[in-house]
Amino acid sequence: MASILKKIFESGKKDIKYLEKKADLIEALAADTAKLSDDELRAKTAEFQERFQNGETLDDLLVEAFAVAREGAKRALGMFPFRVQLMGGIVLHEGNIAEMKTGEGKTLTATLPVYLNALSGEGVHVVTVNEYLAQRDATEMGQLYKFLGLTVGLNLNALSSEEKREQYNCDITYSTNNELGFDYLRDNMVVYKEQMVQRQLPFAVIDEVDSILVDEARTPLIISGEAEKSTLLYVRANTFVTTLTKDKDYTVDIKTKSVSLTEEGVERGEKYFDVENLYDLEHAPFLHHIVQALKANYTMALDVDYVVQDDEVLIVDQFTGRIMKGRRFSEGLHQALEAKEAVTIQNESKTMATITFQNYFRMYKKLAGMTGTAKTEEEEFRDIYNMRVIEIPTNKEVIRKDNPDLIYTTVESKFNAVVEDIAERHAKGQPILVGTVAIETSELISSKLKRKGIRHNVLNAKQHEREADIIKDAGESGAVTIATNMAGRGTDIKLGEGTVEVGGLAVIGTERHESRRIDNQLRGRSGRQGDPGETQFYISMEDELMRRFGSDNMKSMMERFGMNDEAIQSKMVSRAVESAQKRVEGNNFDSRKHVLQYDDVLRQQREVIYKQRYEVITAENSLREIIEKMIGRTVNFIVSANANSHDSSEDWNLQAIVDYVDANILTEGITVEDLEGKDSKQIEDFILEKIKHAYNEKETLLPEDEFNEFQKAILLRSVDSKWVDHIDAMDQLRDGIHLRAYGQIDPLREYQAEGFGMFEAMVNSIEEDVTRYIMKAEIRQNLEREQVAKGEAVNPGEGKPEAKRQPVRADKQIGRNDLCPCGSGKKYKNCHGKEA
Repeated sequence: MASILKKIFESGKKDIKYLEKKADLIEALAADTAKLSDDELRAKTAEFQERFQNGETLDDLLVEAFAVAREGAKRALGMFPFRVQLMGGIVLHEGNIAEMKTGEGKTLTATLPVYLNALSGEGVHVVTVNEYLAQRDATEMGQLYKFLGLTVGLNLNALSSEEKREQYNCDITYSTNNELGFDYLRDNMVVYKEQMVQRQLPFAVIDEVDSILVDEARTPLIISGEAEKSTLLYVRANTFVTTLTKDKDYTVDIKTKSVSLTEEGVERGEKYFDVENLYDLEHAPFLHHIVQALKANYTMALDVDYVVQDDEVLIVDQFTGRIMKGRRFSEGLHQALEAKEAVTIQNESKTMATITFQNYFRMYKKLAGMTGTAKTEEEEFRDIYNMRVIEIPTNKEVIRKDNPDLIYTTVESKFNAVVEDIAERHAKGQPILVGTVAIETSELISSKLKRKGIRHNVLNAKQHEREADIIKDAGESGAVTIATNMAGRGTDIKLGEGTVEVGGLAVIGTERHESRRIDNQLRGRSGRQGDPGETQFYISMEDELMRRFGSDNMKSMMERFGMNDEAIQSKMVSRAVESAQKRVEGNNFDSRKHVLQYDDVLRQQREVIYKQRYEVITAENSLREIIEKMIGRTVNFIVSANANSHDSSEDWNLQAIVDYVDANILTEGITVEDLEGKDSKQIEDFILEKIKHAYNEKETLLPEDEFNEFQKAILLRSVDSKWVDHIDAMDQLRDGIHLRAYGQIDPLREYQAEGFGMFEAMVNSIEEDVTRYIMKAEIRQNLEREQVAKGEAVNPGEGKPEAKRQPVRADKQIGRNDLCPCGSGKKYKNCHGKEA
């Protein structure tokens, strides 16, 4: 263990030594760069761009470009990056994570590598956690880039496609992570190249990288459309579960936050819904709705997990305390909450396109990030994104005082102590930031302070529009600000006059968060740039984290010693808290890895389809070669199925081949006599020759460009409609695959195998569709391509469809609703499909 720590420590020292040498070279150019006029400084950008085009690398240009950007910041922004900011900028340019403490100027640090990489002309994306920060940084830092002759774009959700394209074509584009991911998905649903908004993905700098790549990586981005409605069942299920008794009819596991029906509960359910067996497959919707209603009623809390505003259930982000506009809980849980709160139940949805943040950001040629807290997740960053976390020293020594946790037996005694502490500090004029985990906690403390007559501001999801104004004044003398976790991100609290003398900003944490990073972010609001400050966390044995990880023995011991209202400072308890946090972090890492493993199956399929779509959309020549290969494989399938070369020719079903070809491919058909006496290869060649002749005739009916457009329209329509159904089928497969574990089968391996089979079946179905429409569809002039998948972008956590679907079989080549190959004109499911 000691040798591992020594290696890590020495590796960190080596990194700092290397960065300092580079910083020395940049600083050595400061005097000469300062002598340049504004025009001469600006001309350096064109010079660097030309040198890059002539073969110099960005690494070759780094020292000079950083010196120019540094001097530009001084002139355009009135800020001159510190030496440690130069070091942070080098880390970002090299595709790693710079861990810089709060108040060290991460936003300014990023301008150096962003300027350097923008010289390539490929574009740079600067990624923030919300649009407020994207707008703020694009406006403020944009002054520097524009001063140096570069263009700056701001990609917002409200923009049209044309406006988005304009923003992406800038040298530097500011955007949120959600909007980048959704634009990528939407670009792969359009039918004309001109409708695409993004260009290549060369370099991204992610602000608050741990929030985006870790906290938000547990749920994928989804574009969905409406599925069937079943709102009545949610209301019935909600009414039913509210009649149940805890422990008698259902049980709740506080550690896993899961809820289950007991045998008695199942019997009551069967009686209520008038079914014989609730676990019969045909009654699966009843059971599903009951489970979601149980979760909604007994594991989800109003003003903690969600709020109700304007007849809507809105999710509260547990990491930031912000309302997540547009997001919905998945698998019908959101509808169950709407039924619980008696608001309008919105329609369920069908997944049309999806991607995880991990797989989206791994598509960038180079990825970098910055945050104040990433070291605890270094393993994850290295394993998944191939990024190292490098700690950058602070510009000035941190003199903040971090006090040991104060531990109480009950929540009530803890909050009373918190209020007393606030009152004492407020009396001497010390500014105070009170950090809470949930909205209800912030409102409870607010009501206690009101009773004491202490003026204060509350910053939580309900007031997030006023965030900037509230935070701006949080460092003034006597200011008391109560905030959920949202105050820990992207905001800077500056000390007011006279506050240094009374100890600087005091940060009071009302409980430990399940992630150490969130606690560290809260601490980091105080003591910036050498300012004084103090932090104090309060814990009770009734806090959720303590209850989930076994504080019962300690609580009863404290009660035995009569310590109900007194605090203790115990290293043992603090260690237990940290141990619990590490366990939760480990569980969350496993959860994110799990999401990624499943999305990796879809990633490979997505890349195949998106590549094929792009080739179709951008093709300038005829697509005949691609289509003829598809037709060839379709003919091969139907001939092999009915005239297999391994079988005796007496067992062949030539009539079935004739019927299929007549019904699906050729207008002027073939006969059994045409095929008799031929082997299977000759039959195939004979049919393909006939098809080629028919294809040639079709091509003469329209001018070349119009016929190409006809081919594109058919290809895109077939690919898109089948792909959307496949995505949704994969979604449903994943929802139920975990049940295989009961049969001692690895669900992931099963998902991979079945997913591959389903993908093959989809590809076969696409080829059959294309064959049928190309050969049988009536040629029309001015045929326009039609976008099949038109869904809405919904942020992570969006609901999935609950609509009942046809089962998906991996070995099935003919769609149940397709025409039967026998040529009867009936659907396959009503003809030979009955025998299958």
